[in-house]
Amino acid sequence: MRVQFTKMHGAGNDFVLIDDRDGKIPWEDHFLMAALAARRLGVGCEGVILVQRSDKADFRMRFLNPDGTEVEMCGNGARCAAAFAHRIGASGKALTIETMCGLVDAQVSGNTVCVWMPEPVKKSDAISIEVDGELVHGHFISVGVPHFVVPVPKVSAVDVEGLGRKIRLHPEFAPDGVNVNFVTFRKPNRMTVRTYERGVEAESGACGTGAVACSIVGVETAGLTLPSKVKTSLGYELTIDGDWRHNKCTGLTLTGPVKFVYTGEVDLSTLDMGCDVS
Repeated sequence: MRVQFTKMHGAGNDFVLIDDRDGKIPWEDHFLMAALAARRLGVGCEGVILVQRSDKADFRMRFLNPDGTEVEMCGNGARCAAAFAHRIGASGKALTIETMCGLVDAQVSGNTVCVWMPEPVKKSDAISIEVDGELVHGHFISVGVPHFVVPVPKVSAVDVEGLGRKIRLHPEFAPDGVNVNFVTFRKPNRMTVRTYERGVEAESGACGTGAVACSIVGVETAGLTLPSKVKTSLGYELTIDGDWRHNKCTGLTLTGPVKFVYTGEVDLSTLDMGCDVS
């Protein structure tokens, strides 16, 4: 089965996008989707995004992690999906996306896309967990997907791969695990974030929902105000805006750049599903 795809990135978060409005992509085959996302054996990306038909919105965004599993939401993925859907004629510049965590509005303005994020839920401030005999202090919050936000003095000095993996798999967050964000807050209203992303199982180029989670923690605990500016791992900038009322962030938006990198065609039947190296 030959499939047309578009490679995009949102602030360094890279995706493979496919027009699946005819519903022919075998997305439930997680091994096949993982093979498509594989860096060396497939196209390579931090997520496969299918634009599908919806009876509730302009389109449905089905988001698959690089391991082939489906997740509820991806902020930068939604921004790329909005720009892609507009380009292929599936929506206008102002649009609504159906996701697993509800309907998400978006606005396309050239190479900049804004999405209105799900309301934060399941907040638990000031959690301390033990990792290798040391306490790690952070804040748990879900913005469509779960995040653990760890403020640090210097984010560039953190072992994101090593420490991030241990926190992501910590029993505190079982059974689903958690995305782990290391953040350095810098006034006025700026921060640098690095994220260990579940499903990617590595540091991501950027994380939109993580940027939103860190901004909420910054407002609630570090004296920041909205809008806030978030510098990503690859040096791009995301803007988080919204209202801070009655000790609660509402109406949160995620805005930043998107880029169409290239288009191509892949034969799904020829993808390498992995080798036996035993």
